Amino acid sequence: MGAIENLQGLLGIAAILLLAWAVSEDRRRFDWRAVAVGLGLQLALALLLLRLPAAREAFLGLNGLVLALEAATRAGTAFVFGYLGGGPAPFEASRPGNAFVLALQALPLILVISALAALLWHWRILPVVIKGVSRVLERLFGIGGAVGVSAAANIFVGMVEAPLLVRPYFARLTRAEIFMVMTCGMATVAGTVMILYASFIADSVPGALGHILTASIISVPAALLVARLMVPGLERTESDASIPALAYDSSMDAITRGTEQGVKLLINVTAMLIVLIALVALVNALLGLLPEAFGAPLSLERLFGWLFAPYAWLLGVPWAEAAVAGELLGVKTVLNEFIAYLQLAQVPEAELGERSRLILVYALCGFANPGSLGIMIGGLVALAPERRGELVGLAGKSILSGTLSTGLTGAVVGLLS
Repeated sequence: MGAIENLQGLLGIAAILLLAWAVSEDRRRFDWRAVAVGLGLQLALALLLLRLPAAREAFLGLNGLVLALEAATRAGTAFVFGYLGGGPAPFEASRPGNAFVLALQALPLILVISALAALLWHWRILPVVIKGVSRVLERLFGIGGAVGVSAAANIFVGMVEAPLLVRPYFARLTRAEIFMVMTCGMATVAGTVMILYASFIADSVPGALGHILTASIISVPAALLVARLMVPGLERTESDASIPALAYDSSMDAITRGTEQGVKLLINVTAMLIVLIALVALVNALLGLLPEAFGAPLSLERLFGWLFAPYAWLLGVPWAEAAVAGELLGVKTVLNEFIAYLQLAQVPEAELGERSRLILVYALCGFANPGSLGIMIGGLVALAPERRGELVGLAGKSILSGTLSTGLTGAVVGLLS
């Protein structure tokens, strides 16, 4: 990578940190420790996971896991839905490429992953991993056990499920600690959708699942860093940081209940995709009534491209590709990362280089969008009704902090790729 691209990446990191400080609730308090620890941990993890030959091989090996899970899911969908679910067609298809049905072939992967996650929790595998990660975060960042557990859990579970693990302590967290919890939720994605996203981009990004998992890991220190800059506070709420065991009676009970939870998520994802894509089409139809701009009709995607192109460039994307990258970043921020990953998989290689795709895989890997925010606020208010005003007041900030956190991760990865 050339000196200009190095300088571009460093400028992007500096710009993100400066923006987080500029919107801080107390600009007189700049947490140098959080910046040093956060950036240092991000760079160390990125070097370990991206540059170590053994890690690269493991990434490629994880693609086999994606294919195995896809094949297993297809066996179930084909049995239930026949050729619509991926089974052999009872007739000769004139256009086999059009036989793919997203809702019946790809999205059911959510059900399988949700059941597996519940099973791993019942077997106490996930709690042990989360506990180990939380202890590292507590010591490095000087945070309390409740925040450490919630932050570590966000690597594997969603933005509502992670705070549930510290339910007894959540209402007693300080304003700064609550904001750290919210930012970690906005800057990561749940394990139930990681493999789904990896399946979307597997053909264009080698080792896709490894990269998405790495993104969720190294975005946690970025989230803690950005949250500390935007809402400063060194007070910590002490707790025993224990991780409660979920009340599964048996392995089969875990599979059953995990599947039930997956059904709710599957219905929600399917419904949101239908509504959001319909709204985009409606907006594009309205924009099409306006005069053309630069020889082409206006569209929501083009507007996103112009608006987010400078941000994409700061993350390390070449200016010639910044408009395309900006479209995806805009879709992720205004709509959701699900649609953004779907569109990333469809971008031709000529429009987006390998390095830019890699940066975007990391920058898109977060829940920071208005739809997800509504879900998170609903869940957190249920945990602490008396903190409703504070939670709502931090809502807008959490979308910005989550976006800056994943952007910081993308810029760091761009420096090393």
